[in-house]
Amino acid sequence: MSKIRRRLVVTGHNDNNDSIVASEQIVTGTEIPGMPGFETVVLWGSDTTQRFPDKGEKPPIAAYFPTREGYRFLEVYLPPRGFPQADTSSHGQDAAALQKALPGLADTMTKGRPGMHRTKSVDMIIIMEGACVLQLDPGEVTLRAGDTLIESGTLHAWTNPFDEPCRFLAVVIGADNDLM
Repeated sequence: MSKIRRRLVVTGHNDNNDSIVASEQIVTGTEIPGMPGFETVVLWGSDTTQRFPDKGEKPPIAAYFPTREGYRFLEVYLPPRGFPQADTSSHGQDAAALQKALPGLADTMTKGRPGMHRTKSVDMIIIMEGACVLQLDPGEVTLRAGDTLIESGTLHAWTNPFDEPCRFLAVVIGADNDLM
């Protein structure tokens, strides 16, 4: 059973441009192949600039991470004592499963360094529950519930060496990244 389960309420406009609840549903997470117990869900996103008024339909997205003009709203769950275990790059043993579950994610992963990835985005993250470790090239930083992070296209990975699960929310905005 998924560790992520959220009620998603979306507003929109009717034919008179009145504000309405356009949809309401329960969304659940997807386990990340090669990262046992790690889950994520794209709660909302778009690959283009949105225009209103609209009916509140979910915009189509092509991949897990946004295009330069797009954005994503994500939730991520890191299990207790959770560490990426496999080569999750596009060359790794879990590449096909990762591509199917979360299109484009494997393309951001670094070969031979489980979980390490770089994106063409700026990520605004708030740790909602627990604690985790953000691994960077030469070091790491521990983030705890209530901490916020601006992740600026750097090479990084997430681990949870602690006994409690960690959850975070991220707003991911497409950007240019000359290192990719």
